[in-house]
Amino acid sequence: MEEVTEAVSNLNISETHKKNRIQVSNTKKPLFFYVNLAKVSSIHEVELSALGMAIATVVTVAEILKNNGLAVEKKIMTSTVEVKDDGKTRPIQKAKIEIILGKSEKFDEIMAAAAEEREAAAEADEHN
Repeated sequence: MEEVTEAVSNLNISETHKKNRIQVSNTKKPLFFYVNLAKVSSIHEVELSALGMAIATVVTVAEILKNNGLAVEKKIMTSTVEVKDDGKTRPIQKAKIEIILGKSEKFDEIMAAAAEEREAAAEADEHN
């Protein structure tokens, strides 16, 4: 395990890949997987991105984080990208969205309160 940790520490990562980027799919994971992943990986900011039909999912994730007071919207970028489909010779155009969210001022306070609630619930379960 130490070898893996050392190897990861020694990786030379370019500035563009240092961001916390979450690529959202609407078929692979449930919605709240992405919400919880964004909570965990939000050091200062997190970039949520999606293609095509997954755009609705990424917008929902961003809205849940904002409405719960965990994040503030910093930037939204849209574009069109060419994606090569397996069975087709020509690439197809797909819509792409990238949403950059920053940590809200109350993020740490909200996360601490949620942790306390989980601990209290666990203690209550132990006593029953």
